[in-house]
Formats: sequence, C-alpha cells, structure tokens
Amino acid sequence: MQSKFRLTRSEDFKRVRRNGKSYAHPLVVLVTQASETPHVRVGVAAGKTTGTAVHRNRAKRLLREAMRPLLPSLASGWDLILIARPALVSASLEETCNALLTVLRRAKLIPVDES
Repeated sequence: MQSKFRLTRSEDFKRVRRNGKSYAHPLVVLVTQASETPHVRVGVAAGKTTGTAVHRNRAKRLLREAMRPLLPSLASGWDLILIARPALVSASLEETCNALLTVLRRAKLIPVDES
C-alpha cells in the first residue's frame, strides 16, 4: 500500500478505536471513522492472540494484499483499521478478500454490486 493510504500514527489508531464503529467477521474486525482527508487511510493490526510474530506478520501481509485492489472503489474520507483474528492465519488470500468485502459492504464503504 502506498504511504498516503496508510494509517500509521498511534494517535490516529487510538482515535479510530475510541470513536469509530466496528464490524466483526470471523477472520477480521473492521473499525471505521470518518476523516477530513480526501482519501481512505488503512491501518492493519494483529494482537498477540493471533499467534507468534511469524503468524501476526503473515496475517497483516494477507490483509494488506487483500485490501490493495479494493482501495480505488472505496468511499473517500474514511480512516479504517483492520484487526486480524486468530483464524486469519490459516486462511487463504481468497477467503481474506471475501471477508474484507463482507465487512466493507456491511459498513457501506463499498457498493453491494462491486465484486
């Protein structure tokens, strides 16, 4: 993901987690909050419940790769946090993409007919 689409600062993560709305899926949790930026910024996190450092890093890579093709079709002006759940470690890229599409549609950030 390009740096302008990344949510990196700790203060931004805390703000979105504190004030945002969350949408859960067995593989991933999406937390959204409206932002003043003209584009979407995405932060990716994986807690220690996800597994060892190797598993956490794989989960984050999977989420970033699944999100990359969806960025152009997302509604602008949002900050998003994707939080990996333990089941994501054993999921494929296709399953991860489907999980992201599900939570993004539920959050109304992507049109329902988009695939």
